[in-house]
Amino acid sequence: MNITGHGTGSIYLTILAALILSILPMPSLLDYHRPDWLALVVMYWVIALPHRVNLGTAWVAGLLLDILLGSTLGIHALSMAIMAYVAALQFQKIRNFSVWQQALVMGCISLLGQLTVFWAEHLFGVATLNYRLFWASLSTLLLWPLTFVTLRKLRRRFRIR
Repeated sequence: MNITGHGTGSIYLTILAALILSILPMPSLLDYHRPDWLALVVMYWVIALPHRVNLGTAWVAGLLLDILLGSTLGIHALSMAIMAYVAALQFQKIRNFSVWQQALVMGCISLLGQLTVFWAEHLFGVATLNYRLFWASLSTLLLWPLTFVTLRKLRRRFRIR
């Protein structure tokens, strides 16, 4: 049973949930460890269903994140597109890795995305390099197995193809 036709709505609902998690307030002590929720969800769908979720989806999701965060328009969109490109380029290899090997790849892709955001913000003169980049990538790496299992169960439950 699908939530909507062929699961497209389910995919978009998970991306919406990731956007909401990305803007939820957190205690300042934990905010430095905030995982890149949107990257986790979009990267899962890019690897699982590359014919359904692609660079365009990643770009739009990143643009929505830019709007929600009030950042310079296009910075997170560029970052999400680069991360989706890297994942889509190697999706067949990544699929064959164990979950923890995938987690390492996702941590590296997340770090690439964080560095892309830093670089783009640096061009506009609003960036400072801090260790937050590394903690966010580490928490993204650690949450990949849970995200993978949860979204795979959702994909199988609703037969999203």
